Amino acid sequence: MRILLVRHGETPWNAEGRYQGREDIPLSPVGEAQAEALGLRLRDLPIDRAVASPLSRARRTAQLVLGAAREAELSIDPGLIEIAHGSWEGLLASEIRARDPDRLRAWREAPDSVLMPDGGESLQQVFDRSWPALGRACDGLGADDTVLVVAHDAVNRVILCHVLGIPFSRLWSFRQAPTSMNLLEGASVDALEVVRLNDCAHHTPLFGEAVHRAL
Repeated sequence: MRILLVRHGETPWNAEGRYQGREDIPLSPVGEAQAEALGLRLRDLPIDRAVASPLSRARRTAQLVLGAAREAELSIDPGLIEIAHGSWEGLLASEIRARDPDRLRAWREAPDSVLMPDGGESLQQVFDRSWPALGRACDGLGADDTVLVVAHDAVNRVILCHVLGIPFSRLWSFRQAPTSMNLLEGASVDALEVVRLNDCAHHTPLFGEAVHRAL
């Protein structure tokens, strides 16, 4: 089976460098164009199932990738929702640095050790809900079937870390640009290989800048 694991398109908060988390920020015009470009790239590819996070930026990305003819295939799984950043949500990194410098430093240097403040989550908690969601998305798929999964930066990263066999402390060792696509293949979710990582050729040149400013 094949899994197309996609991050949502750019939002205004992505462009500003604000931490989004559970805040339901819609796609920007740039993000909509990115998702449409991925849809054009995948328009002739059979997609047997599609699942997205309930947040509108992920749901809308999935709709634009699928196009009107395939939009009815889309279902929603709350297990794919973005990490809860707690009181960091809506803030710039500079604002967090002034209010919570030690935690922000740990988030950059040892992200696996961080519990987000004021009811936020840890990376392990994100994994504990998103990995079963990936399993549900793949349940019953045949060897030649393809599922589109549209989620978020932190969700994609913990899933990819697990598949790659690297600890969550290495979370920042690869990128997840807006509307990037990761291709995973395997006989089951427990036997996946990463075939493509952070593929955003549909909107970014090979050496183009595709760095997120806030998770």
